[in-house]
Parts: sequence; structure tokens; C-alpha cells
Amino acid sequence: MSKFSEIINQDKPVLVDFFAEWCGPCKMMSPILKQVKDNLGDRVSILKIDVDKNQPLAAKYQVRGVPTMILFKNGAQVWRQSGVVQKEELIQIITAS
Repeated sequence: MSKFSEIINQDKPVLVDFFAEWCGPCKMMSPILKQVKDNLGDRVSILKIDVDKNQPLAAKYQVRGVPTMILFKNGAQVWRQSGVVQKEELIQIITAS
């Protein structure tokens, strides 16, 4: 948990993808997140959290459905959405924060 706090307390935006192995829409997000990372490079950190393996963390952020994306900036949650988010929308949200 403390490692997670360190990661989300960076100056640059940190996009956290709460997912599950068994989740179909989560599998759709993987290539989208890769494209976002390829597009933005070092301007963003992307972290994938398996809710089945990290239940306390998922509970802390009240993740009820997967995939849930949460964007952090300096440790503060600045955006959140459940479901599949398209690459262009994600890039726009990350660069605006």
C-alpha cells in the first residue's frame, strides 16, 4: 500500500487501471492503455491493479466494477470512470490535468 502511495504522489499524472483477469472489457483496455503510453511516453505513469489480488486497495477506492480508471495527480484523485475509455478521450483527460 505504501508503494502505491509513493507512485500516485508523483508530479506527473498517474493513471491507475483497476482490472480483473476474467473481465472482457478489461482485456479491451490493455491495447488502449498501451497506445496511450506510446503516445504520451514519460508524461504519464500507467499502473494496472488486479482487483482480485489487491482487494484492500480496490475497497479503499470503492472500485465496484471493472475496469475502473482513476487518474491521480500529486496523490489527489482528479478523474475517475468505469468502463472502457477510448484512447483519444484518455489522452485528452491526462494532458488536461
